[in-house]
Amino acid sequence: MTDTPTTNIASVSLAQAPQDIAEELGRSFAEYGFAVVRNHGIPQELIERAEETSKAFFALPEETKRAYHLAGKGGARGYTPFGTEKAKDADVFDLKEFWHIGRDLPEGHSLAEFMAPNIWPTEIAEFRETFSELYAAFEETGLRVLQAIALHLGLPQDYFAATVEDGNSVMRLLHYPPLGPDAPEGAIRAAAHGDINTITLLLGAEEAGLELLTKAGEWHPVYAEEGSIVINVGDMLERLTAGILRSTTHRVVNPKGAGAQRSRYSMPFFLHFRPDFLIDPLDSCVDQEGAKPEKPISSHDFLLQRLREINLA
Repeated sequence: MTDTPTTNIASVSLAQAPQDIAEELGRSFAEYGFAVVRNHGIPQELIERAEETSKAFFALPEETKRAYHLAGKGGARGYTPFGTEKAKDADVFDLKEFWHIGRDLPEGHSLAEFMAPNIWPTEIAEFRETFSELYAAFEETGLRVLQAIALHLGLPQDYFAATVEDGNSVMRLLHYPPLGPDAPEGAIRAAAHGDINTITLLLGAEEAGLELLTKAGEWHPVYAEEGSIVINVGDMLERLTAGILRSTTHRVVNPKGAGAQRSRYSMPFFLHFRPDFLIDPLDSCVDQEGAKPEKPISSHDFLLQRLREINLA
């Protein structure tokens, strides 16, 4: 990974034991809210298959895609058309369209009321199989990252396993179309925002455009090697750690020159706590200098609160 001279975002191998990467990841998440992981265990063949399948879906006619838009469902499943989502406090919409895949729960599951069933496009035969496989792989990788975070926080290595078991995690297939002359003034591919969830795992950050806002108020690009995954802290984990780990504001800026005429694709996985998990600041974090504890709130209530702020609920 290449870094700018003023940023030192961690780049670690998940082939190492959690205890061997815990402090480096923790330092990076506390300072920047971001890190990069290599050797993450998601097969390259699966990544490439998912990328091609995603491109095939977004290449479908507009009316075909819109048939999978579930109005009034907060974008939790299926297709969200171009020009729908706005970042919190933004004046114009983001220049993107996306598809959401969530957890499949068995009938009668105690958390079924919080998670709508998935819908699947019938036009692409391999869609369901490919993304069900990728969802499971993302979840496994996310748990390994959470083990290192737990150790950094002085918690048992498997502390987070129960907090995210059957969590409301969502995989997003993102398409940023080529920039057209009719784009609203000031609109960019993804305006400055923080993620709502626990941690985000992002495939597709090798292409330039992703930037984070440092503590000094400066925008810096996030660089990722081919085949690596960018990880960032979400608002839920920031709240649980009383602000010790940072949910950093980030954005995806518009490319210049020939890049503006190309589509950009990426696949973030928003790993969530269980809907019934109470986000109550950890005692070990509340005692630290700079801690900013907030009152406890359930993961589900926090999610609804934030979805309303970004025009999805």
